[in-house]
This record gives sequence, structure tokens and C-alpha cells, in this order.
Amino acid sequence: MADNDKAGDDWADALAEQEAATTQAPAFAELGEGAAAAPAGTQNLDFLLDIPLEVTVELGRTSLIINKMLQLTQGSVVELDKAAGEPVEIFVNNKLLGKGEVIVVNERFGVRITEIISQADRIKNMG
Repeated sequence: MADNDKAGDDWADALAEQEAATTQAPAFAELGEGAAAAPAGTQNLDFLLDIPLEVTVELGRTSLIINKMLQLTQGSVVELDKAAGEPVEIFVNNKLLGKGEVIVVNERFGVRITEIISQADRIKNMG
């Protein structure tokens, strides 16, 4: 019976310690002036700046039946659904970012961004 009393005392002591630990207020370090000066939410965004994104520019689209696709050879022309000079769509990670115009710089193609869709429209397109 002495063992049961000892076990009961151990449980009582453990419960008392737990109650004392849960009733104490947590201690937090004071914020320094430097931490308060940073805008909310920007402190942890620096690590996102190195994430690579896939940028795609879509000149146009078309659909072909398999027979027509098999007849394509080097030099064949595939007609797209856009006219020359019409704005092209710019996608980032397959999400529409905006529109632009095709330019040539030092014999390389590029895109000049002419329109960026609104933030509200970008959020709608995420779903």
C-alpha cells in the first residue's frame, strides 16, 4: 500500500506542476526599434526573391487535325489566330500577367509590356 501512496503522491505532484506551468503568463522579449520600423509582412519576403518563374509569351493558337500536322515539313507555315501587330499574351507560371508587343533587339525577339492586368483580375485567374 505504501507503493500506491507514493504513486498517488507522484501524480499529485505532477498535476500541481502542470497547473502551475499553465497558469503562468508566457514571457516574450521586447521588440526593438528596428523590428517595429519594418512594414508588416515584408520581413520574411526576401527569401522569395530568388524563386525562378516561367515566363511564356503566346503569339497565337491554332488547331490542326492529325493528317494536316503529319504533312508539315521544314518551311511549312502554320497560320495562327492573331493578326500581325496584335498584342501578345504574357503568362507567368501559366497565369495571365498582361499583354505586350513583339520587338526585335540585336536580332533577338523580345516583348515590350504594354498592359498588366489588374490585381483583382489576376486573383480571379488564379482559381
